[in-house]
Amino acid sequence: MAALETMFDVRGKSVIVTGGASGIGKAYAEILAEQGARVCIFDIDPAGLDETVAGMVAQGGDVWGQTVDVGDRPGMAAAFDAVAARHGRIDTVFANAGIDPGPGFNTPTGARNPDGAIENIPDEQWDRGIEINLTSVYVTVKNAVRHMKPSGGGEIIVTSSIAGLINESIVGTSYMPAKAAVNHFVRHMAMELGAYGIRVNAILPGPFITNIAGGRLRNKADRAAFESQSLIGRIGDVEDIKGLALLLASPAGAYFTGSLIVIDGGSLIRMT
Repeated sequence: MAALETMFDVRGKSVIVTGGASGIGKAYAEILAEQGARVCIFDIDPAGLDETVAGMVAQGGDVWGQTVDVGDRPGMAAAFDAVAARHGRIDTVFANAGIDPGPGFNTPTGARNPDGAIENIPDEQWDRGIEINLTSVYVTVKNAVRHMKPSGGGEIIVTSSIAGLINESIVGTSYMPAKAAVNHFVRHMAMELGAYGIRVNAILPGPFITNIAGGRLRNKADRAAFESQSLIGRIGDVEDIKGLALLLASPAGAYFTGSLIVIDGGSLIRMT
């Protein structure tokens, strides 16, 4: 029987986390670094990236960063190649980067919000939302697989959302179809890549306190709207997601692939 420390052993693994300078991505990077993985964080925010990397290095982590926009395909390819050159391989990739989809057509109090009405959504906002919340996952997975196939396998963990399973009137319209497509893409990639020893899974968070949407869940009204849906009376803290991230990246998660794993304090039960 495998010892607990062996089951969750990620020491020496080469790990990439996109959008890892804050929020859920930072939590992924922290737990993997704390457990001995070599972690490279990709993020579009150079100041936030430098601060996050410095903090993890100060705690003894083997962590570095690259400033890259996940919507920049040549930039992403170069960033992946840099990790492979530095670490010798790429074992685990968290496709986590995402952006605010803009306002929903309702406010948290149930009033109509004209800024989120379909006829008023700027095309540029829709396009950028789909690019970062969906297309960047394709780009990330494509580059991960390019490096994982020759080395015999790996793990890809995608941050999706319960918004891919339900509709939310206070969330920007592009977010739900993007995340629904991500969920389907994850299952499709699991079908294709299992033969190469590559496991592909998705984490579907409910409401968590992060910087997305300008940190809207720190706003009292927004937070109350989501807290009322939770079966345990609170929304998520990023610390809550670290155990699941470690499970999926470690030998303990070896039989997971094609899974859409909800972590939402029971919100989905109340909402469906």
